Amino acid sequence: MTDGGRGTGPRSLAEDLRARDDAALALLLRARPDLLAPVPPDLTQLATRASTRSSVLRALDRLDRFTHQVAEALAVAPDPCPYEDLRALMTGTGVLAVTIAEPAAALAESDARDTAAAAVLARPAVPAGPLPAELAEAVAEGLPQAVHTLRVRGIVWGDEETLHLVRTARDLLAPSAGGGSGTGLGPSVGEATAGMSPARLQEIVADAGLPATHDPTSAVQALGELFTDASRLADLLAEAPEGVPGVLDRLVWGPPYGEVRDAGAAIRAADATTPVQWLLARGLLLPAGAHTVLLPREAALALRGGRAHRTPEPSPPAMTPVERPERTVDRTAAGQAFTAVRTVSELLAEWQTGGPPVLRAGGLSVRDLKRTAAALDLPEPETAFWLELAYGAGLIATDGEVDEAYAPTPTADEWLQAPAQRQWAVLVTAWLTATRTPGLVGTRDAKGRALSALGPDLDRSLTPQVRRRALRLLGELPKGTAASEEDLLARLRWLRPLRPGADALRTDLLRWTLRDAETLGLTGRGALAAHARPLIAPAGPDGREHDASAAAEQAARLLAPLLPEPLDHVLLQADLTAVAPGPLISPLAETLGVLADVESKGGATVYRFTPDSVRRALDAGRTAAELRQFLTEHSRTPMPQPLSYLIDDVARKHGVLRVGAAAAYLRCDDDALLTELLADRRAAGLGLRRLAPTVVAAQADPATLLERLRAMGLAPAAESADGDVLITRPDARRTPPRTPPVPVTDGPPTPDTALLGLAVKAIRAGDRAATAVRRTPAPASPAADGLPRTSTAETLATVQAAALSGESLWIGYVNAEGAASQRVIAPVRVEGGYITAYDHTSDEVRTFALHRITGVSALADDPA
Repeated sequence: MTDGGRGTGPRSLAEDLRARDDAALALLLRARPDLLAPVPPDLTQLATRASTRSSVLRALDRLDRFTHQVAEALAVAPDPCPYEDLRALMTGTGVLAVTIAEPAAALAESDARDTAAAAVLARPAVPAGPLPAELAEAVAEGLPQAVHTLRVRGIVWGDEETLHLVRTARDLLAPSAGGGSGTGLGPSVGEATAGMSPARLQEIVADAGLPATHDPTSAVQALGELFTDASRLADLLAEAPEGVPGVLDRLVWGPPYGEVRDAGAAIRAADATTPVQWLLARGLLLPAGAHTVLLPREAALALRGGRAHRTPEPSPPAMTPVERPERTVDRTAAGQAFTAVRTVSELLAEWQTGGPPVLRAGGLSVRDLKRTAAALDLPEPETAFWLELAYGAGLIATDGEVDEAYAPTPTADEWLQAPAQRQWAVLVTAWLTATRTPGLVGTRDAKGRALSALGPDLDRSLTPQVRRRALRLLGELPKGTAASEEDLLARLRWLRPLRPGADALRTDLLRWTLRDAETLGLTGRGALAAHARPLIAPAGPDGREHDASAAAEQAARLLAPLLPEPLDHVLLQADLTAVAPGPLISPLAETLGVLADVESKGGATVYRFTPDSVRRALDAGRTAAELRQFLTEHSRTPMPQPLSYLIDDVARKHGVLRVGAAAAYLRCDDDALLTELLADRRAAGLGLRRLAPTVVAAQADPATLLERLRAMGLAPAAESADGDVLITRPDARRTPPRTPPVPVTDGPPTPDTALLGLAVKAIRAGDRAATAVRRTPAPASPAADGLPRTSTAETLATVQAAALSGESLWIGYVNAEGAASQRVIAPVRVEGGYITAYDHTSDEVRTFALHRITGVSALADDPA
């Protein structure tokens, strides 16, 4: 943070920030919101925080590839670096200083002779050459914006003659050891020879043809100047034996390290017999370990023609558009959107009486996932996606009971009553912001444990970023245009380069995103649908995302005309089925779902009436007459006689037997039926015993008794303690009110304009107070604690005078807890032993007790 510089520019990042206006500070805080947690007290603290490793690493991770390359070039440049030198590092000199290519035959011959260089030469050669003119021009055009971005984000400071990269960024981008630089450049000569003996340095200087020096520092400087001078380096390499250019060719673009035998041996030029020994003797290769050599940074830059990167990337890679009919895209996506809504509705219906239990470690067991997948007639990975989607939207949750299980939430009831377009908007809004990643279900974590659906450890902070970026890239294409996964991945890698581990995850996330977007109806045949565009609109000028609820409302309005109109009728068939030729209105679908079983789905849904399904409707409180009337009103075909007979037969048997709680009992007016039941072998395990001609007691509980009697072909009904028939509804099982899972973010959110304005104002006020020049009156002198000390009378007189003149003062103040502090105030009113003043430190008007002021001093320059 305190890198020195030349010229008249700022001498530190803090001074650079102090010279910026409020708008520039707001841009810095918007780009790096972690600097606001908490708000720094002054600009010096802001600069210190902006130079910490974690903050700088987070800022570098949010740069595009070209801006990142510019930062890497600054990291290997001398500090400070003039703008023209930076441009030369990015574009090169246009002509290579040294030609290092050799015919393949010569290289093969030298390789065979040089066994010590075998590991170095195992890598394929990278042909060097000048940067194409068109690319060099694009780099020069894009460089000012990249430098501006780095300066806005506080990674670079200074003027054009003294560009400084903050020290932490330099250490991260160009470590002195390990070859971790993205440029492929190794340590400098000074860093590589730090542990070398002075005698060995003098030998290298002599063998390189340089005059002897008096100390190691001048020897290192002489070697660096030799390698930096392209013409002198070319003269030195002109004397090199065959094989030397091949070794350099394989190290010049990185990695700069090679493995050889006896790298630390002190080889003199006269004794060198191999290309590697020839280079080691002259310092063009330097030992980096017992069996490792490196190419110094200065030599590599000269061999590259002055370029820091082999291929600068000033613009993102192009995407090849794939044309689709726009109408086809929208209608295909709308069809998928409707299917998505219907699938989630079926999931809620499947779990409406209570879902599977929660595993002890959290989540859904593999067996329960398979059962749910079979019920939905979907593959298990797709079922896991719908489960996670419903969970993320707050439609299912755990019930919190002792034997914890999953069930729909009260929110699910509201969702089921909403129109299909609004249901879809709720689902996709939850999907866009969720960090839970269904694609991880079935994989294993770092400890080898399988990740389960709805379980922990499925959150990935990168997920919503990849989803939004991928869809926005599709949105940048013309309407009705798709792009390949490879093109999208290449563009994402340019927009935000990631470390290898994170990039592998991003590749998977992109594949899952494209698949899920198609499944949800955000895209159709790979192209972004018109109704999805409001949801992925780019962020506003202040860097914040648009209002999600307004975007969802607009998306729902665009989708509504494309969805099929819900029907209020079905077609009853003589084979005890009903055909729904399209989506049904909610009341009809809900009632029909109880009265019949879904036999097949698709463009038309087929429902089948069975004795069990009719009994379900009777259990829910409907009578046979009500069922016949309901079907007659909602059918475009007459009621088939077999269906009418089925309803009457089941209704005639329904409730003849009554099951209640004693342990359990059976009550029936038909004593012959009870006698027959007692004689039935299938009832042997129920422990039945006749108490009266019409009452039989059982050892089984009522629920088990009901289930066993129904399995025997009977149609018992449960009754209450008052003897009334109990009406059980399939939607009776609901969790207590639940909130959807909170996404796991990778940092603080982007602050809004109002918060930024307040933060900048507070930082300015604190900095004004911290940097104010104090002028102590002659009688007063600061105490050991640094606070001014004046008498009460002098303090009162000085404060009253300042209130009349409008001047600011420096005071020492002790609060009620005994904590002392220094403040810069502008007194407004003095009365009753209290001073009302504007406190520049806290940027607010406060009241100070006169007896708590230790002393007062005027300021040399009024900060107001």
